[in-house]
Amino acid sequence: KNRKINSKNLRIMIKCIITDDEPLAIDVLESFVQRIPDLELVAKCSNALETFTVLNREKVDLLFLDIQMPEITGLDFLKSLKNPPIVIFTTAYPNYALESYEIDAADYLLKPISFDRFLKAVNKASERLKLTDSFEKNEHKEGQEMLPYIFVKADGKLVKINIEEIFYVEGLKDYVIIHIKDRHIVTHNTMKNIENLLLGDENFIRIHRSYIVNMRHVKEIEGNSFRVKDQLLTIGTTFKDEVQEKIEKFRFN
Repeated sequence: KNRKINSKNLRIMIKCIITDDEPLAIDVLESFVQRIPDLELVAKCSNALETFTVLNREKVDLLFLDIQMPEITGLDFLKSLKNPPIVIFTTAYPNYALESYEIDAADYLLKPISFDRFLKAVNKASERLKLTDSFEKNEHKEGQEMLPYIFVKADGKLVKINIEEIFYVEGLKDYVIIHIKDRHIVTHNTMKNIENLLLGDENFIRIHRSYIVNMRHVKEIEGNSFRVKDQLLTIGTTFKDEVQEKIEKFRFN
């Protein structure tokens, strides 16, 4: 009845959760998951609390998350998680699309969801997971000297970038823009992966979901913004305390 679909783009066994307060919606998504051999359904949850319990109990790679739920919305629930899995939102309301991308969701599926659209979203999430795995294997480890440069894939080739020359990094949906002195480089990646890659250099500070700045090139900090490369970059509310703590390390008075 539910024919399995093979996709060479998927990695082996992606552990996933479905969270929706509508049983029928859960049934539809479960039937889709069962057709993709590389997806392993860990749990079906009807609210955020159940999902939170599962996430604390075991490692989950992917979360199919409804937005309109009782007590707390899917958006607010995702914002509350410290280390969330990759998320694909499922909803009947198109007006949340922009906000979902601002919090780095892999995709946004409008109900009723077709299987083809579902498969496309899963493939996008899978690509993110592959990138994350690759960076986790190569990210800086404590006590290990950090290389003075990185390589990123852009325009079909690997581009070498000297760490010190990065002014700031900007996230844009499934892409990252690395701003250096006289140009910018666009690469298909995530802010989390780039952040992990730069962890060994304390000059880099994540100030917003969309911005990582290099303190070497900050001209001034005014109110709630950093001025870098003649651009004013706003400090995000959720990053404010951490940013303030890091700024103190650079202050002389």
